[in-house]
Amino acid sequence: MVQRVTVVGGGVIGLSAAWFAARDGHAVAVVDRPSPHGGSWVAGGMLAPITEAWPGDEDVLRLGVESLALWPGFARDLGVDLSPVGTLQVAVDRADVEVLDQLCAHLAGLGRTSTRLSTRELRALEPGLGNVRGGLSVPGDLAVDNRALLRALRDACAAAGVRFTDAREPADVTVIAAGAWSRDLHPALRTVIRPVKGEILRLEARPGALPPPRHTIRAHVSGRPVYLVPRTGGFVLGATQYEAGFDGAVTAGGVRDLLRDAEVVWPGVAEYALVEIAAGFRAGSPDNAPVVDWLEPGVLAATGHHRNGLLLAPVTARRVLTLLREGGNG
Repeated sequence: MVQRVTVVGGGVIGLSAAWFAARDGHAVAVVDRPSPHGGSWVAGGMLAPITEAWPGDEDVLRLGVESLALWPGFARDLGVDLSPVGTLQVAVDRADVEVLDQLCAHLAGLGRTSTRLSTRELRALEPGLGNVRGGLSVPGDLAVDNRALLRALRDACAAAGVRFTDAREPADVTVIAAGAWSRDLHPALRTVIRPVKGEILRLEARPGALPPPRHTIRAHVSGRPVYLVPRTGGFVLGATQYEAGFDGAVTAGGVRDLLRDAEVVWPGVAEYALVEIAAGFRAGSPDNAPVVDWLEPGVLAATGHHRNGLLLAPVTARRVLTLLREGGNG
């Protein structure tokens, strides 16, 4: 049955759901009011469920691994390139080595593949690394240019007949996929979804600077997480995390911490040009798991993806399509 579907939200989740629904024959409109603080626009682009894994988040890991398996086909259909070289999780001091040991043991207990690496082995892979004490190789992780992905999704939606509008229209089904702003769009989401602020930097190599890393590099420096995700001619550096509501300001302390920690991991960062600083809002949920289900007849939620919005896009879109086909309407 053809339904009129309105998707509220033009980020990766909303566009993926709209694209899947339109290809299935539904009449789809996307209500999109772009924000420079949208999680999809500010994201680092990691597709890394294994290195995001931690005790207590086993359901999120399972869902992430399921979605990661969909990504090659998803990217191929969109004409988007993936970086397949994987992630290096590195430790820079004794406490970070202990965190790495915990992650390695946790992954082994779940039957997930990871390989411990010595400092020498790490430097053979990434000569630009700083004074690291060891690391973990996770070969199955991927990465994607988030902004190229957004452009490709928007083009794919348009080609499939999706209309874009700035106002909600009458619809048989409304899909709420507005990230952190979803909390204001339905009473059932008000106490479930919250904004989690993150600051992120973009850097480009200047003449004479060491080339950017080939792998995604993740580390803990004095307990603070930091990651470097390669882009052509540079990398994305992130990310801070605050419970600060919808405060979109980039703080001097956040930029300082990111650059200082990155220089420990990748000393050559000091020779790079800082070309962008931004703050975005992740859609947090109480258990870090997304909310993808009926809220009431005619209203679906697809939100609450926290750090994993890009990763979970294909599995979320598939779930939304299943719900539309079942037509349970809550």
